[in-house]
Amino acid sequence: MRKILKTMSALLLSGMLLATGCSSKTTQSSSAEDYGLSGVELPLEDKVTLNFMSQSSPLAPTDPNEKLIFKRLEEKTNVHINWRNFTWDNFAERRNLAFASGELPDAIFDAALGDYDLLRLAKDGSIIPVEDLIDQYMPNLQKVLEKAPQYRAMMTAPDGHIYSFPWIEELGADKESIHSVDVFPWINVSWLAELGLEMPTTTEELKEVLIAFKENDPAGDGKTIPMSFIYGHGGEDLTFLFGSFGLGDNWDHTVVTDDGKVVFTVAEEGYKEGIKYFNELYEAGLIDIEAFEQDWNTYISKGKENRYGLYFTWDKGNITGMNDTYDLMPALAGPDGHKNVTRTNGMGFDRNRMVITSANKNLELTAKWIDALYEPLQSVQNNWGTYGDNEQQNIFEFDEAAAMLKHLPLGDASPWELRQRTFTAGPLAILDSYYGNVTTKPDDAAWRLNLMKDVMVPDMKAENIYPRVFFSIEELDRLSTIETDLFPYVKRKRAEWITNGKVEAEWAEYLTELDRLGYPEWLEIKQEGYDRSTN
Repeated sequence: MRKILKTMSALLLSGMLLATGCSSKTTQSSSAEDYGLSGVELPLEDKVTLNFMSQSSPLAPTDPNEKLIFKRLEEKTNVHINWRNFTWDNFAERRNLAFASGELPDAIFDAALGDYDLLRLAKDGSIIPVEDLIDQYMPNLQKVLEKAPQYRAMMTAPDGHIYSFPWIEELGADKESIHSVDVFPWINVSWLAELGLEMPTTTEELKEVLIAFKENDPAGDGKTIPMSFIYGHGGEDLTFLFGSFGLGDNWDHTVVTDDGKVVFTVAEEGYKEGIKYFNELYEAGLIDIEAFEQDWNTYISKGKENRYGLYFTWDKGNITGMNDTYDLMPALAGPDGHKNVTRTNGMGFDRNRMVITSANKNLELTAKWIDALYEPLQSVQNNWGTYGDNEQQNIFEFDEAAAMLKHLPLGDASPWELRQRTFTAGPLAILDSYYGNVTTKPDDAAWRLNLMKDVMVPDMKAENIYPRVFFSIEELDRLSTIETDLFPYVKRKRAEWITNGKVEAEWAEYLTELDRLGYPEWLEIKQEGYDRSTN
């Protein structure tokens, strides 16, 4: 976990920035003057300016004020934002420089601060607590937190303060949330039909199907890849298949039993049995030999060539396109008949999307400007993009009679690329109750939600996920220290065992090493955090 650059001198950091090329626009100084405003009502009678730092995609305008969303927001509030905007790849360095040098803007939009950084900046007074601003000046956000009080709890630091404004995007609820599973297994149903095979229902049947793919080479010229993945890469990993052998696995190796016990998945017997199965696939030549080292572009390239029998990703449209060649494979029964779809500890929530700095002299005004972002119609546009743009393809059309934003078909346009050009990515809130009256669901999300409900949820056993616990600085220090060695060790051993088949012989030694690396303390901190957040 990165540390705030408080120990570096401003001179040293300035030298670093000169090396990267810094324009005069991005070296303007700090916060706005004190306008002496109270009882603020938007729009203001006379326009004023606030100074914000932000980040955006390289595809977006360099000046966020060129985005139609911000043009409309300025008209709505009569507040002009003077942006110091940086692209995603160099924003963190510039943000850290501002804190290290003390040249702070009024606020940082899309702040991308980890919890550790947030608490350290609060402790040294660089950012301010905002709970009183929320209660006094932010009715839109208050309504969200009244309807969904769990978010206020997740926003609140261990010391009782709130230091940042969240991004909230609900799509489905509980098990049917779009975030419940990030790894979807996509199987080539065209090849199944071509070879007279049925959709596999067990791990043994999958093995037979993959063998048939290899032996019959439906891609031609030896290009067939029975199964591929990107090792250790979230939604592209093969973790979905561990669910056939027990509790399963997910990106942070953490699941919660129905009686509230936190479990480290990679220390379970079922995990070991899953690795044995993967080794069988590897020994039979059914796993892509590049799977342990390939990058995203390589993965996509082979997918576009229709070489995969089975692969893993969030949305097949990103890899093989939205066609009928691939379909979602349900959970498989393991050797003892067990099958389970392991839930991902994911949710549409980020507590650190915007912070107000201690340099800000216009707190009421800033709070009310931020609150405008939480108005439902505004939040929807912040998240996806807008309507009525004559220079950009539009995400929405606005139905004035219904006062509702309706997603437009995007044709061949990439939804993600279009969002990068037009959305804001900062504070917002979209509750599940908004769909059908404030906005429609985007087609790709509605499609995935239906798949989740019909294919994944029936085999999803866990009632709980591990929530977004707000740990203390001391807890985060220990977790970070332990995970620095623990997680790479787990990742390395899994790859070794899949390829060399020695998991049974080395399992006892592996468990001993987990203990030595701090796994018991890690689990204790995780359990205490879970208990604290759910009681």
